[in-house]
Amino acid sequence: MTTTQRTPRDRVPPHPDVRAISLQQVLEALVDPVRRRIVAELYAARRDLACGAIDLPVGKSTATHHFTVLREAGLIRQHYVGTSRMNALRREEIDEAFPGLLHALVGERHRD
Repeated sequence: MTTTQRTPRDRVPPHPDVRAISLQQVLEALVDPVRRRIVAELYAARRDLACGAIDLPVGKSTATHHFTVLREAGLIRQHYVGTSRMNALRREEIDEAFPGLLHALVGERHRD
């Protein structure tokens, strides 16, 4: 029996190219208040956060779904550090593709 070794790259989920996503996809991802909360937390943190570091009013499997929707919409990038799945807001890329969207979303709560 042979075993295949997994590399860290195998654990990184796929991320869409921001140039390939539409404003419609982004807005559909952001319609949910839990996902807007995740984006606002990442915007304010300005650093990568583990999934569990963001206090959400949903169970773990539902939270995982929300992070997946945000990743598939191109809003966040995910990677592993040890056993923790880290999340980073693709702020610069989103600002370039959709200027002012993130700032409008989080409002004055998190000034630059």
